[in-house]
Amino acid sequence: MTAEVIADDAEALAVAAALADEFRVGASARDAERRLPHEELERLSASGLLAVTVPAGHGGADVRAETLAEIFRLLASADASLAQIPQNHFVYVNVIRRQGSAAQREFFFGEVLAGRRFGNAQSEAGTRHVQDIRTRLEPGPDGSYRLTGVKHYSTGALFADWIPVLARAEDDDLHVAYVPRDADGLTVVDDWDGMGQRTTASGTVRLDGVVVPADRVVPHHLTFRKPQLHGAVAQLLHAAIDAGIAAGALAEAAEFVRTKSRPWFESGVDTAAEDPLLIQRFGELALQVRASEALLGVAGRAVDAAREELTDASAAEASIAVAAAKAHTSGTAVLVADALFEVSGTRAALDSLNLHRHWRDARTHTLHDPARWKVQHIGRHVLSGIRPPRHGLL
Repeated sequence: MTAEVIADDAEALAVAAALADEFRVGASARDAERRLPHEELERLSASGLLAVTVPAGHGGADVRAETLAEIFRLLASADASLAQIPQNHFVYVNVIRRQGSAAQREFFFGEVLAGRRFGNAQSEAGTRHVQDIRTRLEPGPDGSYRLTGVKHYSTGALFADWIPVLARAEDDDLHVAYVPRDADGLTVVDDWDGMGQRTTASGTVRLDGVVVPADRVVPHHLTFRKPQLHGAVAQLLHAAIDAGIAAGALAEAAEFVRTKSRPWFESGVDTAAEDPLLIQRFGELALQVRASEALLGVAGRAVDAAREELTDASAAEASIAVAAAKAHTSGTAVLVADALFEVSGTRAALDSLNLHRHWRDARTHTLHDPARWKVQHIGRHVLSGIRPPRHGLL
């Protein structure tokens, strides 16, 4: 595979906007037919967009977090499933950047610049909670490891070249093993049947004694022993996806009202777009979307500031800013996707129009982790100055 190399933030945003316009055209049909976006992901890889966080010293653009969030917002406004797929890719590029050895960074950044995709084998089902990871990384006699376990919600794995697997070693510390998609003993099952984000292929990964060389294992537990932005960056991208869903739903609602809706007979106007009550409601919804986008920008800039000078205080401020953005964008995505039907009227409920995909995507994606706990951490920080925990989900 060959891929373009993006030079800077401005080029990254221009490429993302162009791809969003391209992907928007077939988004509804892909969702309705559950047609997996293989070709679109090849376009994404070839564009160079997946390599924009590679450090400049390794040939990448090393774009700002604010720029990366806007890239995801643009893509999600067109196709929320497609935007979700590379979220884990950037998270695990960041793991290499943070904890990879010099040799690991050299190798994997080269892979990313060539257009290779990282997937995800992180979450497990049936355990006590999300951080109860039971997949094991057992040492072999030759210095390599054997990887055994079952992962769920493995977004991106089906489309990946490399699948980062979160596992515990003998000492119970967390590591990430980077495993080739075609490794012996690794099986990706396309059994995702979510009502929303239908084409993310967030199914099951089975690992049956997969051999992993020692130089493909990264000590992820070290990330959380010092100030870190691992969780802030990951959550920033989730917030950006929600903001994009909201923007996409609002735009489609406006287009529907302008072109397909009839005015209510009591309004006394000729078109639905002139109805003063609809105008008021669209104004209210636009305020919500703009507020979410503003908080997303604030959060991105807080992450960028913390990257410049990473301390306990700057990392905490970044996490709180991202938590605020995520809590707001989650609510906005569901609100606007639901209000689409309120402002558009009965015809909007036709299954053939598939306008409900925005609500299904919003409702599904916002279940990723509860916003109520983010609000708790914000409140504790305001009242008592308590910094948020370093668990990687904030």
